[in-house]
This record gives sequence, structure tokens and C-alpha cells, in this order.
Amino acid sequence: MTHRMRHILAGLAGIAGLCVLTAAGRAADTTNNSNEGPPQTEGLTPPRQTWSFHGPFGKFDQAQLRRGFKVYHDVCGTCHSLNLVAFRDLADAGGTGFSEAEVKALAASYQIEDGPNEQGQMFKRAGRPSDDFPPPFPNPEAAKAVFGAAPPDMSDLAKARGFPRPFPLFVFDAFTQYQEQGPDYIVAILNGFTHPNDPNWNLYFPGHKIAMPRPLADGAVQYTDGTPPTLANYSRDVAAFLYWAAEPKLEARKATGFRVMVFLIVFATLLYFVKKRIWAGVAGH
Repeated sequence: MTHRMRHILAGLAGIAGLCVLTAAGRAADTTNNSNEGPPQTEGLTPPRQTWSFHGPFGKFDQAQLRRGFKVYHDVCGTCHSLNLVAFRDLADAGGTGFSEAEVKALAASYQIEDGPNEQGQMFKRAGRPSDDFPPPFPNPEAAKAVFGAAPPDMSDLAKARGFPRPFPLFVFDAFTQYQEQGPDYIVAILNGFTHPNDPNWNLYFPGHKIAMPRPLADGAVQYTDGTPPTLANYSRDVAAFLYWAAEPKLEARKATGFRVMVFLIVFATLLYFVKKRIWAGVAGH
């Protein structure tokens, strides 16, 4: 081993040792802070969940999506809009698996503002599959008047929300294709209301104060497939549904990406052998 190589290895060992000491110091600080209560400025890093749609071949769990829609319909939809999702999207392949009859019945249960009519007036009518989900409030100002702040639209919430991952986790994420920070964040927020005397205190929300009081508790929604009606299941199911709402073509995108990668590999292999054949008779090649 050369003298230069020894210096390089010694430097790498020093860096590794520094990382270990830094991690140990942070762990000690976390242990000390746990005795004094959670920090008051930043939320904790949400724990990573296991999802059926993770990875290049992951797919949505249709039963989970249907349960998640029920949680949204019965609870979340009373405050949060879903403006970018149409009723008919629920029947698309790779989604919740609703039949056309179920979509029509669901749409008809909503009143949609339409018009103007011949008299120049707006009117209400039963929803159609082509309609988007109507918002619970006519405008953001009306929602703000009720809650003090307009609840965010949930159409792309699972893709818009996230949290920073510390080193070296964000490096590993590039290789493991971890893209589910949004659903993990939603699950953590829904399970983060840990102060019974303060309904707006949340363990994972930055600053620990969130405008939304605790929306879910065990038994709030009754499942029809035998799944236990617990907060843990509610949070995971609605997070999966919201991820589908934000990316309804996820399965088609992954299938297309796989076919493209196969094509590129085959094409590159053919180019290699063609190059070898063309240059085989040239001296020095």
C-alpha cells in the first residue's frame, strides 16, 4: 500500500469517527431533552412507514384506498376540499376500484352549483361523474371566517408536504427511491395529537401548534370490511388515498418507466455489438 493511499484511508477513518461522535452527541441531547419534554421550536422527524406503492414495482392497495376515501368522505371532507379530483377518477384503473354505478350514486349525493340558467341565475343540481368534488365552503374567505384560516386543499397534499431527512438518510433515499415523505408526514400529523388538554398541540408539526384540532380518534369511522376502526388504520388509509389523489397515474407511470428502461438496455446492447462489428476490421480496434 502506497504512502499516499495510507493518508487517504486515515482521512476517511477520521471523517467516519467524527460522524459517529456527532451522532452520539445528538443522541445524548435527544435523551436529555426527552426528560425535559419535547422541543418547542421544531417538530420531530416522522417515522418512516411501509407502503404497498413504494418502489419501482409498487402498486396501490385497492382496499386501503377505498377505506381511505371513506375516512376523507366522512371526516376530512367536511373541512378540506379535493378540487382537482373528479368523481369519475374513482373508477379509473389503478385506483379505488369504484364501479360506474357506484360513481354515479356518489356523485348524485352531492349538490353542485351550476348555471347561469336562462334567467341568469345560478342553481343547484345533482352531481355527475364528470364533476369535480365540490368544496365544503363556497370560497376561502368563508372557510377562514369559520376556522380562522382556510384549510388547505387535499388534492396534492401528499406530494406537496414533506420534511427534511438528516444525513446520511437523504443519501440512501436516492438509491432506495424513497418518495413517500408526504404520506409519512400525514400519518405522523394525525397521530401527533399527544396532549389531551391541548387539542391543537402536535408532536410532529413545526412549532407544535397546528390550527387544526385533533380530527380523528378510535371508532370515528366504521369500516365495512372488518378492518379495526383505529386511529392507526385511519391515518394510514387516508394518507394512501391522498397519495393516490395526488398521483392517480402512479401505476401507469411506473409501468411505462419499466418498459422504457428495458428498451434502453436492449438498444444500448445492440449499439455495442453493431459498433464492434463495424470496427472489427479496422487495425487497432
